[in-house]
Amino acid sequence: MSVRPPVTSGSIYRSPGRRRAVHDWCRGAWDAWPELRVQPVRRTGLGATATCSAPGGPGTPVVLLPGTNFNAATALPLARELAADRTVHLVDLPGQPGLSAGRRPTGDRTAAYGAWLDELLPQLTDRPVLVLGHSLGAAIALAATPGPLVAGMLLVNPAGLARARISAALLAVTAPWLLAPGERTAARLLGFMSGPGHDPGPTDSRARWLALVGAACRTGLAPGPLPTDALRRWAGTPIGVATGTHDRFFPPERLVRGAAALGAEVTALDGAGHLAPDERPEEVRALLTALAARAGP
Repeated sequence: MSVRPPVTSGSIYRSPGRRRAVHDWCRGAWDAWPELRVQPVRRTGLGATATCSAPGGPGTPVVLLPGTNFNAATALPLARELAADRTVHLVDLPGQPGLSAGRRPTGDRTAAYGAWLDELLPQLTDRPVLVLGHSLGAAIALAATPGPLVAGMLLVNPAGLARARISAALLAVTAPWLLAPGERTAARLLGFMSGPGHDPGPTDSRARWLALVGAACRTGLAPGPLPTDALRRWAGTPIGVATGTHDRFFPPERLVRGAAALGAEVTALDGAGHLAPDERPEEVRALLTALAARAGP
């Protein structure tokens, strides 16, 4: 019996020229790390998936799934930190700005992304790996099927465990970025997502990236929580959950119930916001090391 591929939406890019601008930015970031290994494009039900690998230490490799509007190129600073211990496989999510297919699944997007990860993992590795999901990437990890290739999961600022907190303050910084995308409006949005002391200016590389995304792409929404039964499938798999004390979307208290369904507790990263992998890469590395110890060889 054949399986119908998921239906996808129109392109997330506003024009072919803007798609090229995003691709050029990403390729430039990849090229700036000479040791980074660009992997063959993976063919999946959601279209072409671009991946690269950062060679690292002897620890259990990790597959890094980024959040909404981010990708492998923006995760390279974190990958440099993690590669001190282990090889890092970085993935561009289809339907997000980056080098993968530029169409999102329609319908139950989270389920479609989970099936996509089930399809992708055997193409990336033939040995157990850790999966590190940030925000949207965490929801995708949770929607996948537990199996021998997933030795453990670290979910940082995770979607999928609770609904994102939506506030008037969020709308006040999001609307200007959508209506007049530029480095200043992008910096304000990043400031909202960041913890104290991590407020970026317009010249910050992440602000320049989000300015490009705002001009080039149609952004998507955060997924809702997965059903409790879906979370409980992961019983027996070592899982870590962490979020910033200043995460405006998923603060620690908002995640307690969902984490409990996974048999996990929530680690609060003091002073961090929703971009903890950028703000606290050393702490994310330590959490991954602790998870690897629980997962075993």
